[in-house]
Amino acid sequence: MDTVRIGRLIEHLREAEAPVRILRYLAWPASAREAFLAGGGDSLPQVEYPPFDAGPSLDAIRRFRRELGTPDDPVSHWLARQADAIESGARLLASAGTDEFLTHSRALFGAPGDVQPDETTSTLGLARQFDGIIESLTHVDLGAPPPACHLADSLAESMRAAVNGRFGDAAPAVIVVDELSANALAGPENIRIRRNACFTDRDVDQLIQHEAFVHVLTSLNGRAQPDLPILGLSHPGTTRTQEGLAVFAEFITGSMEIDRLRRLADRVIAIQMALDGADFIEVYRWFLERTGHPEQAFENTRRIFRGGRVEGGIPFTKDGVYLDGLLRVHNFMRTAVALGRADLLKLLFVGKLDIEDIPALAELRARGLCRAPDHMPPWAEDPRFLISYLAYSSFLNTIDLTRLREHYSALADAAPASSPA
Repeated sequence: MDTVRIGRLIEHLREAEAPVRILRYLAWPASAREAFLAGGGDSLPQVEYPPFDAGPSLDAIRRFRRELGTPDDPVSHWLARQADAIESGARLLASAGTDEFLTHSRALFGAPGDVQPDETTSTLGLARQFDGIIESLTHVDLGAPPPACHLADSLAESMRAAVNGRFGDAAPAVIVVDELSANALAGPENIRIRRNACFTDRDVDQLIQHEAFVHVLTSLNGRAQPDLPILGLSHPGTTRTQEGLAVFAEFITGSMEIDRLRRLADRVIAIQMALDGADFIEVYRWFLERTGHPEQAFENTRRIFRGGRVEGGIPFTKDGVYLDGLLRVHNFMRTAVALGRADLLKLLFVGKLDIEDIPALAELRARGLCRAPDHMPPWAEDPRFLISYLAYSSFLNTIDLTRLREHYSALADAAPASSPA
């Protein structure tokens, strides 16, 4: 496929993608939270979504497919997958509040019980294992610092220093806003932080690594691709890998901690609860028992039900991609190193992409159409530690943990447990 044709096809995809802004469209007004909490959390929230006209996006996708024809090489298959994801995103928005919403949510983001490429592991299994391990540690003094609240203005100051130091003149603006669907959201032009959010010391580091050094970084690198501008678009087909890469960044930099890990696991478990029929109130009460904070419990629950049905059965499954993507990214990276293909790791940062896009992007790199990334996160800039870690991680996967568990369980049983501090 020649460069001119690739350019025409990408223009169709850019046209189709432009109106598909999923999180913005599915956002709930602050009044929904205020009414729910004022009523004691005993009545289902009342939320309506404005009609979404998927027609322009679907027309552009049809034009794309007519010109593409039958995919017959890695690049055309890559472009076809982008079209499928953008179409699913448009249909997702058009079906908000209906049973059809779940079909498109699962197509884009999967569901907790879906298995990984190993055909055994699932995100739900990982979440439940994390939950069980964290619960077993309640008697252990983990040496956490005293509770502290870093206000949004303080986080914004740290974030500005980080992005200005890493991106220079290309750094996004950092702004504090009154309403936001999360504590912080990042794009190539600005990073928004919710004014009334309270952050711990680890939250500050985690958001810098996650939002700035992955989400912003891949956006800027994608926008700098003159022949492949689609790599600068944050369409829903890239979400799983982008969030997985961002969570991996938290782990590899030591920014991850127990509360954050539990939040990620809880989201997966809550999605499964909603799939099994739990309504908004039931999931809210489950979160309230775990957090002790009504407003936080509401926000956690809202993430699960936005776009779906508050009566249960039809959740928004996006919040499963954090752990699902982490598994996929980590397994891809350590497999690439084990196969002697560490050259593929840098491709993860050339823009917004899915791991399944790697063969096409490698071919485009060989043809000079996919540029090396302008920016790299600090932990990947010098690959010596990263490759050493991935090589070790790959070896650990060959060890029979069942036999080891028997050996070390005997040691643990013989060791008296410490009392809580």
